[in-house]
Amino acid sequence: MKIISTTADLAAFCTQAAKRAYVTVDTEFLRERTYYSKLCLVQMAYRDAAGEDAVLVDPLAEGISLDPLYDLFRDPGVVKVFHAARQDLEIFHVDAGLIPAPLFDTQVAAMVCGFGEQAGYETLVRKIAKAEVDKSSRFTDWSRRPLTDAQAEYALADVTHLRDVYEYLANRLAKSGRTKWVAEEMAVLNDPATYQSNPDEAWMRVKTRTTSGRFLAIVRELARFRETYAQTRDIPRSRVYKDDALVELASTKPLNENDLNRSRLLLREARKGEIADGILASIKAGLAAKPGDLPEPDLSRAKLQVNPALADMLRVLLKAVTDDAGVAPKLIASSADLDAMAAGMRDVSALNGWRREVFGDVALQLCEGKVGLAVKGQKVVTVPL
Repeated sequence: MKIISTTADLAAFCTQAAKRAYVTVDTEFLRERTYYSKLCLVQMAYRDAAGEDAVLVDPLAEGISLDPLYDLFRDPGVVKVFHAARQDLEIFHVDAGLIPAPLFDTQVAAMVCGFGEQAGYETLVRKIAKAEVDKSSRFTDWSRRPLTDAQAEYALADVTHLRDVYEYLANRLAKSGRTKWVAEEMAVLNDPATYQSNPDEAWMRVKTRTTSGRFLAIVRELARFRETYAQTRDIPRSRVYKDDALVELASTKPLNENDLNRSRLLLREARKGEIADGILASIKAGLAAKPGDLPEPDLSRAKLQVNPALADMLRVLLKAVTDDAGVAPKLIASSADLDAMAAGMRDVSALNGWRREVFGDVALQLCEGKVGLAVKGQKVVTVPL
């Protein structure tokens, strides 16, 4: 078990990894007390029976630079393999402004290969590598040093077994002609916008049943202030105020600190000082917003005239098609997408790319009355009308 704590050792490993077709990667991090994830460990492995092929990289080691790792991430000749990559990729994008490429996410590939809608790493390891993963160290403090043996073994298992999972899935995709499907899915993960949180858009993530433009203007200002405050001080949003407190503030519209002290949900620390000033300024800005600047909720789908019978038929068709293709239904279309199609909308992901090939074209035929559904033995099939 090798723990890399110097730039020279990291460069030596990355030089060897660059000679391979792929390298498996995982991270351990902390985010409970910060806005941005704190990188605590990087695990990497490649396939080489003749030498050292799996390492733990300690990014907290004094004087270490991760530049050799980032050079490897930029190497177009080496596939970077992750499982459920989004959080890992966000760390590298924030820390170094890069996204590893070319990229392969085994969770996405597993859904394409019929392993279910949320293919967990432990499940894939058990089914493909015929091994078990000890999960007891998953929620330990990865910033503490030295690492325990149990932590190190757990961390290494995340990339050593991943080699078997990747090779199996890549081979299966190649045989089925679905490699391009996974490549299409990587577009979202390769897009820097996926990892950027714009304070101006933070209000869209706040769940509220009220559609009043004035109310939403206050929500927008409160969410913008919270996001900016949390980002600049690198603290979790919830440490500023939680969503339920934000909605309460937008409803009660406090105008001074005495009003803030009447809040049931606002943290004590937020009732004075900079946060209190920011809250009051946000409410004032929301109340002063001009009618033309009030946010408008997206009610397009809420007002859809859904044909319930057609929606149910689309669900049956999706189940039949994905069972036959061995693909997770959720990867093709959500329930909301099916309802939208049954209401006449065509701007849904199920009608683009490989999804259209698998489901979209025949779904459109069903919507247009060109085909129907019938039961043949144990299967549901389409029949021309």
